[in-house]
Amino acid sequence: MTQRLPDLLRALRAIAEPTRLRLLAVCRAGELTVGEITRIIGQSQPRVSRHLKLLCDAGLLERFREGHWVFYRVPTRGHEAELARAVLELLSPDDETARLDRQRMNEVMDERARLASDYLDTLHEAPQAVPDAQVDDAIVRAFGDAPLGNLLDIGTGSGRILRLLASQAEQATGVDISSEMLMVARTNLHAAGLHHCTVRHGNMYKLPFGNASFDTVTVDQVLSQAEEPALVLTEAARILRPGGSLLVVDVAAGADGVEADDMAGWLEAVGLGCAHIEHVQLPRTRSATLLLAHKASSVGDVAA
Repeated sequence: MTQRLPDLLRALRAIAEPTRLRLLAVCRAGELTVGEITRIIGQSQPRVSRHLKLLCDAGLLERFREGHWVFYRVPTRGHEAELARAVLELLSPDDETARLDRQRMNEVMDERARLASDYLDTLHEAPQAVPDAQVDDAIVRAFGDAPLGNLLDIGTGSGRILRLLASQAEQATGVDISSEMLMVARTNLHAAGLHHCTVRHGNMYKLPFGNASFDTVTVDQVLSQAEEPALVLTEAARILRPGGSLLVVDVAAGADGVEADDMAGWLEAVGLGCAHIEHVQLPRTRSATLLLAHKASSVGDVAA
């Protein structure tokens, strides 16, 4: 992938400064707030913010807001992402400054993990979850070994689906309304070393993404908790690209879930045809239903 000379020079100038190279390295490892970055780099917040702005202006970092927080990370796609990866591969892991930055970053991530654990401990009345292993196996069977491209998981929670499917996705994003659960998901993704996965704050009834933005969308154990499940699927269909796949997983009606016929009807109403349906029997007479649907590549296409 090539770049025009002015763009390449701007990016190289942005990198060619000790603090900014350090910032690029730490933001490659995960999504960080300014406060966290300041602790890792050991410089004042105004100075760090100025360097972050220069890296963002050069396209080497991306910035996004979540409530009162602003996060920074290295992009996962594009010319600048490739340049950042190429430069960071040249940085020796034995460099003393880089080693100390990694050490302080691990301390920041350990604190995140403690906060995430404390939050999960407060969820005394969390909904009963479907045993993961059986449902995960069914999800893997549904997709097979097909590449998933740009993946979105709606209602991502702890990021379980992102971790499950990360190896098949070029880029993976989880969206959730709970900032606390996003903290849990970020902690899990960082621990798994999944740098191409990210999470965003968003409402499943009004997703913060443009039309036809994703190749694959997953909606795992969300519909039974939703006040308007049909609207969730309408939004999922909106952001799905032509030829893309949508996987819906939910607990069967006997456990306050959603009937498979209802899900299939909602999918059909938004122009998606079911290609795969599987029922998974679970302990205590419970079961889960998986529906894999496809969006037509063009007018007249029919789901295979």
